[in-house]
Amino acid sequence: MTMTDVSGLSQLGKQVDAPKSPEEAVLERVPNSNQGMDYVTRFTAPEFTSLCPMTGQPDFAHIVIDYIPDAYLVESKSLKLFLTSFRNHGAFHEDCSVYIAKRLVDLLAPKWLRIGAYWYPRGGIPIDVFWQTGAVPEGVWLPDQGVPTYRGRG
Repeated sequence: MTMTDVSGLSQLGKQVDAPKSPEEAVLERVPNSNQGMDYVTRFTAPEFTSLCPMTGQPDFAHIVIDYIPDAYLVESKSLKLFLTSFRNHGAFHEDCSVYIAKRLVDLLAPKWLRIGAYWYPRGGIPIDVFWQTGAVPEGVWLPDQGVPTYRGRG
């Protein structure tokens, strides 16, 4: 097993304050020691929070991010801090969801990435946002995200 180079990381193993906004959040990466193999890494944020840009009321989502790494992996503490930075950030559901995916694609240049953002209803309508970089590469095992469609009392 190869030792991962963590020398360039600024947050791991250190006390850091939560970023004030997603734009200020520092996403970090580490080299992928399994480069050349296609495998899926999944991050699940079951209690994601942002603010409605109009009312300032909190919006909640269950977010699932799947990606097939190439040269880099996202460092998980930096991802957690990045996702936390949305707690006081006002943006529509679609903007939050796609922004998260775009930041990860810009950082990692993964072989493939998808995000499923399952927003809880406020005002009676759940809004789910899905985006991916392209077709899933052939031969990769990709489990279902496992988040059922919101049914309410239906």
